[in-house]
Amino acid sequence: MNDSSIEEVRPVLRARGVSVQFGGVKALTDVSLSVRPGEICGLIGPNGAGKSTFLNAATRLVNYATGSIMLDGQPLEGVETREMIGKGVARTFQNLGIYASMTVLENVMLGAHHRLGGNFAKAIFAPFRARVLERSTRERAMAVLEEVGMANLAARAAGSLPYPLQKRMEIARALAAEPKILLLDEPAGGLTHGEVHEFGALVDGIRRRHNLCILLIEHHMGLVMSLCDRIVVFHLGRNLAEGTPAEIKSNDAVIAAYLGRAA
Repeated sequence: MNDSSIEEVRPVLRARGVSVQFGGVKALTDVSLSVRPGEICGLIGPNGAGKSTFLNAATRLVNYATGSIMLDGQPLEGVETREMIGKGVARTFQNLGIYASMTVLENVMLGAHHRLGGNFAKAIFAPFRARVLERSTRERAMAVLEEVGMANLAARAAGSLPYPLQKRMEIARALAAEPKILLLDEPAGGLTHGEVHEFGALVDGIRRRHNLCILLIEHHMGLVMSLCDRIVVFHLGRNLAEGTPAEIKSNDAVIAAYLGRAA
């Protein structure tokens, strides 16, 4: 596929001129970013560059003062945070959001809660339909656990799992939502070198099997450079650079601001 044909593909997620301000502090200033179908796009930069703030804006956890964010060509202005999962956006966080006393299966089922509609009246007045939905959600969650190699741990308490498996479970929970786009916020944080390699293979396999697009925030440059098709760099809340891993690795501005000469 040539460059011109790539540009004609409508991004799944597109942000243009987005600015976010907290009081008198500008966290993002006029940033733009797009994620195309089927690609893994890396978002990197120093701490405080505004990477997680961008994810918060894209998932409607924070409001943006200017600019626009589009999902499949539709604006996200006015969309509630709780509605994002139903629109096909799933996310993981830097700090694991697991329910330690619940089982692994129950945690993963929460990722598909929007399929149940969250309507108590349905369970009262249409109990058969509610049971069918719950059964299909359970089957979906088990299929995802099978895919990530955790089906044998479905009945375990989530809090009893070692950290790398909790990370894997969080990916499974996001995948259970059947998203169009997966937003990963430092998923390799706290993993050993070998675990990072396994995690990268897991994410790439998920992308290929489900034809997902993924926006990845990560400080582990080995993972970013090997996994991402394209990389966007933020610095001090602004766009600094964008390109292929090879282009970013040799970009003087990125080296000076973030990578350093040893990269």
